[in-house]
Amino acid sequence: MAQNKAALACSQCGSRNYSKAVNPAKRTERLELKKFCKYCKTQTLHRETK
Repeated sequence: MAQNKAALACSQCGSRNYSKAVNPAKRTERLELKKFCKYCKTQTLHRETK
């Protein structure tokens, strides 16, 4: 099984702070995680980008 990297972007400022290895065959919707943004200096929702 091949794994791809997905970039996670902050929903507040839009900066791409994190990347995560994901398996595209098992998922149907975009990944959403609550992570710390070093630009906003708060915990915000980070969504998977293309």
